[in-house]
Amino acid sequence: MDIPPVLVTGATGRVGRVVIDQLLDAGVPVRALTRRSEAAVTLPAKVEVFAGDLTVPESLDPALRGAGAVFLVWTAPPQTAEAVVERLAAHVRRVVFLSSPHQTPHPLFQQPNPMAVLHADIERLIAATGLKSTIIRPGMFASNSLAWWAPAIRANEVVRWPYGAAETAPVDERDIAAVAARTLYQDGYVGGDYVLTGSESLTQAAQVEVIGDALGRRIAFEEITPDEFRSLWESTVPSSAVDMLLAAWSAAVGQPAHITTAVADILGTAPRTFRQWAVDHAIAFTEGS
Repeated sequence: MDIPPVLVTGATGRVGRVVIDQLLDAGVPVRALTRRSEAAVTLPAKVEVFAGDLTVPESLDPALRGAGAVFLVWTAPPQTAEAVVERLAAHVRRVVFLSSPHQTPHPLFQQPNPMAVLHADIERLIAATGLKSTIIRPGMFASNSLAWWAPAIRANEVVRWPYGAAETAPVDERDIAAVAARTLYQDGYVGGDYVLTGSESLTQAAQVEVIGDALGRRIAFEEITPDEFRSLWESTVPSSAVDMLLAAWSAAVGQPAHITTAVADILGTAPRTFRQWAVDHAIAFTEGS
């Protein structure tokens, strides 16, 4: 039986790249959408690579023709979202959208967040087309800790961070990708809406401690004020993102993280622990990713 290919957007990103491997392992043909042809050299030889850009909706047409489903990761400004979703609906029957837990009534996810507004708009656009859809909503990515703490850890410096007592349940991007792949090629997930988290609530300070355990050394953690954090990060992170993170962590202090069983329900295995993630990525904290 001919299986129509799945088109993966965000194909070289931290989720999309693993979705590709999962689909290939399941025997599903894969197309990858990439803006830069040089990025495609990291993709497996079996993958059919298409140049395309979400900001140029018509550029998606060649990749969409003959595809059966799309894994949609929105990595562009919002202006072309409506035109892109219309094109998806014209070509494919099925979409799995990587969104966020903006509907989850936990303070961490209920702070003002421009990305959540964009995700909600895209979900409405998808629903209006009648596409068969599945929405997956990862909470805090375990891999955020690489961007946040690895530079200090590699330099043997103190990790200086605000709201060390804020609790999250980091989810391994490999589990996110496995759920996405499963919902793309197996029946039974149309209409599904899944919030994906790890299985344990950990303070940010405890997460740094877990990384230290994985490296076999103690990592010093120093609490800093929100203003100190702003001045440290203003040159590398947009101020809107800094404000969003500070508001989320501030609101999360004093209560356990929101935890779901969605990863285990769909995959039949427990989500990877943050400790497991840290052990598997230890080299990235010592030598760079």
